[in-house]
Amino acid sequence: MTKPALTLYLAAPRGFCAGVDRAIKIVELAIEKWGAPVYVRHEIVHNKYVVDGLREKGAIFVEELDDCPDDRPVIFSAHGVAKAVPAAAIKREMLFVDATCPLVSKVHIEAERHHANGLQMVMIGHEGHPETVGTMGQLPDGEVILVETPHDVAGVTPRDPRKLAFITQTTLSVDDTAEIVAALQARFPSIVGPHKEDICYATTNRQEAVKSIAPKIDALLVIGAPNSSNSKRLVEVGRTAGCGYAQLVQRATEVDWRALEGIGSVGLTAGASAPEVLVNEVIDAFRDRYDITVELVETAKERVEFKVPRVLREPVT
Repeated sequence: MTKPALTLYLAAPRGFCAGVDRAIKIVELAIEKWGAPVYVRHEIVHNKYVVDGLREKGAIFVEELDDCPDDRPVIFSAHGVAKAVPAAAIKREMLFVDATCPLVSKVHIEAERHHANGLQMVMIGHEGHPETVGTMGQLPDGEVILVETPHDVAGVTPRDPRKLAFITQTTLSVDDTAEIVAALQARFPSIVGPHKEDICYATTNRQEAVKSIAPKIDALLVIGAPNSSNSKRLVEVGRTAGCGYAQLVQRATEVDWRALEGIGSVGLTAGASAPEVLVNEVIDAFRDRYDITVELVETAKERVEFKVPRVLREPVT
């Protein structure tokens, strides 16, 4: 039986960013250096395949520091943690390694600088997301006001409307954030913004790649976890750019083949915490069912690398 023809447009950049790559290496190197088990507070990155793989190597994932023993190393996830977490680890004399993405740390530093200058913060982010919790936890209670939508801006009641600054969660949609920033600036003309865009280069690049393939495709598949903010944003960006069908799948077994019946072209990308092995798995699943032509659509080249902490580069003493 002849397989139907299908063109698979492969977005680039896609998949792992430098911050995710660094965080995974930190866990692997910690296990190499100190042996198993090594504890990780929260999922190191939002991807089940990655977390399961690290668990097999000797990582134990917990939600709170209270779940960790004093005598084993603990690693803080790439999303960042509130200041109270490392403070508690120091009090317990624990060995800990911070795997916070350097671009998230940049936002933390920015928040502290504004606070030191007497400004109250407005954070654009998603309530309950680990990155938002960690960033808001850099400052005392009440110093950071969270907004999720342009509508939320109307309810902001600062101490002094002339002394405000804003920061953003790094994994949000560029377009969605722009709307909220515009609403903040309209209501608070003197609000101070970041020197450089807080949305990270990887989030921006992956969204631009999706926008570039959207006009060519009948459907978009984004490989990523349901709790991955940047992956969910890629689905939203695809729909906004005109994809009638855009879905998030964790791996090939979740592809809804019935929904794809009769189409001639599919776009494929992956969130920043999804490994390339899962992309190849989906391509192979398409190859089993279709006579596929793969076209790479590359909109940027990424050469960013972040070093792992010095403690993991030094020999055991």
